[in-house]
Amino acid sequence: MTHLFHPSLLREYDMRGVVGETLGAEDAYAVGRTFGTLIGRAGGSAVAVGRDGRLSSPMLETALVRGLADSGVDVLRIGLGPTPMLYFAEAEREVMGGIQITGSHNPRDHNGFKLVFQHRPFFGEDIQQLGGQAAAGDWRAGSGRVDTVDLLDAYVARLMRGFDGGAFRIGWDTGNGAAGPAVEKLTQLLPGEHHLLFTDIDGNFPHHHPDPSEERNLADLKALVLRNRLHFGLAFDGDGDRIGVVDGQGRAIWGDQLLSIFAQDVLKDHPGAAVIADVKASQTLFDQVEAWGGVPLMWKTGHSQIKSRMKETGSLLAGEMTGHVFFADDYYGFDDGLYAAVRLIRTVSRLGRSVAQLRDAMPVMANTPELRFPVEESRKFAVVDEVLARLRAAGAAVDDTDGARVRTADGWWLLRASNTQNALVARAEAKDASALDRLIAMLDSHLAESGVIRPRS
Repeated sequence: MTHLFHPSLLREYDMRGVVGETLGAEDAYAVGRTFGTLIGRAGGSAVAVGRDGRLSSPMLETALVRGLADSGVDVLRIGLGPTPMLYFAEAEREVMGGIQITGSHNPRDHNGFKLVFQHRPFFGEDIQQLGGQAAAGDWRAGSGRVDTVDLLDAYVARLMRGFDGGAFRIGWDTGNGAAGPAVEKLTQLLPGEHHLLFTDIDGNFPHHHPDPSEERNLADLKALVLRNRLHFGLAFDGDGDRIGVVDGQGRAIWGDQLLSIFAQDVLKDHPGAAVIADVKASQTLFDQVEAWGGVPLMWKTGHSQIKSRMKETGSLLAGEMTGHVFFADDYYGFDDGLYAAVRLIRTVSRLGRSVAQLRDAMPVMANTPELRFPVEESRKFAVVDEVLARLRAAGAAVDDTDGARVRTADGWWLLRASNTQNALVARAEAKDASALDRLIAMLDSHLAESGVIRPRS
């Protein structure tokens, strides 16, 4: 018996596809059968499995669990909940692997799998190996036991461990995603006044799409904060591993700004610590970390890439523009939007300033949001390579950690290929609006030389 996955399912950070087109029950079974084989051959005997609230997740879970059990490993089903709860189970329970069924922040007809192997991310070449092994039918046979356990209360208790924050008036928007019940339990334990939006899990996402990195998805939270004069608001993506923040004035706090707030606090207790941010982050973040006595490290975009780099460098704090935040000082080093929310409450308490005041203290720069535009899969990496070649030939100051990040007297601009979509991603930051216009013109000129015209918003 063999299985061929659709090529688009085998992505860089995880496995993700369109249900009924590139992803079905037979794929879930093959993932379980192959991953279980890898776990068994590595000496493991059990795998934890969780799922988000998408309509297709129960179907995929049934097939995945059957595949795992047929490989001879035991399965610990933790049921419906955020991806960080699966990471928590993998870290705390006697298992050597974990799989979360989730479409994360993608459209509602998408779904997929995030995998953890021996307490490390399973991505890149690991996923390609899994695909090759399934195609060869290289599977163990067995009959594993399947147990079900409710970890929600234990997970929420872990979020609260060591909590020493103050009481605030806070808005919470889980966007009908998997974090809803956990947030309901968490806010019952936290001091202060809490206003909750859309905590019922609904895979149709009837109120707004669960992606807090898109400002339009924060509209309800902003209105709630302003209407009730709350101190700040918190939002989460579909599987709860990313956080969005709105300050008391209704302004979005972006991922690099949030990481700056956390870095101030972490570096007080751990001077000289490394702080990692992805290539889309503001230069002001890297400059501030250095000024506060930390070691700023720029790295590739992607939650799996960041987690692996943290282990390599011993970093205690990391983050991405998209709202993934990783703490390893008093937590496990994985991305957990709910833990980031708890840490924000503690951080604001310790720093003695409001979120709005902390934002106002940041350097004012002219910058773009993340600019994402479609490019054929076969061309997206080639375009970046062509741009890099021209930049090097011209003697430009370019960092190729992940795509091309170019520094000029005006500021910097970035072009990279998305690892999750058929798209290119760009961003630019400058000292003022006219300088930003020059950076964007330079970016567009390079794109045009490669036959790409960036859509104007």
